[in-house]
This record gives sequence, structure tokens and C-alpha cells, in this order.
Amino acid sequence: QVQLVESGGGLVQTGGSLRLSCAASGATLDQYAVAWFRQAPGKEREAVSCISRIDDSTYYKDAAAGRFTISRDNAKNTVYLQMDSLLPEDTAEYYCAADGQRCNWYTEGYDYWGQGTQVTVSK
Repeated sequence: QVQLVESGGGLVQTGGSLRLSCAASGATLDQYAVAWFRQAPGKEREAVSCISRIDDSTYYKDAAAGRFTISRDNAKNTVYLQMDSLLPEDTAEYYCAADGQRCNWYTEGYDYWGQGTQVTVSK
């Protein structure tokens, strides 16, 4: 059983940066594909980025490509999401999720979820 805890959210101005962390316990995170999702008020949860368990290949949805970077630190059992050039439309609750198989963009494709961390980008 994997427990995930997100941190690093906060309030930032347009154009600013944040680094989100997804710390795991109960298992080594390098055995899992780990994704970041986000959910804005009144909207469905959407995928943002994923890092694979096999070769650490990284994947990004269009809204994140070129601005966000996903990475993992196996020594800290943590996956990060570096977010640069933030926009007001990036405002959402951000969740990390882990799956023992491979990266995918579907919420039902992940077995383990964190509780979320709020990101607010002001205009």
C-alpha cells in the first residue's frame, strides 16, 4: 500500500513558479508510474504530467508542455512537479497519483492518490 502526500502549493503571481512534491511511504515510488492531476472548481480532474516507472520517460499534456517539468528523486522517494510561467488558468487543486503499470491520462488508471495541494495563481 502506497501513501502519497503532496506539498508545495500556494499563492503565486502570474509568471511565477512553484515546485510541488509528492512524497511516498509504504513502498518505493520508483516501482510506480506517477502522475500529476489537477482539478479546478466546477471542472473535472485532468491529467497534467506523468513519469514512467520503467525508464523515467516523461509525458505532458498540452497545457503543461514547455512550462512544467516532472522528475523523481529515488533517494527521497519523492516525485516533483516544477511549474514555471504560471498562469491564472493553472489555479487548481493538484494531486499526485501512482500506478504499478504505466503512465496514462485516466483517473481510473491509478490506484493510489494523495490528498491534494492547492495552487492559486493571481492575475
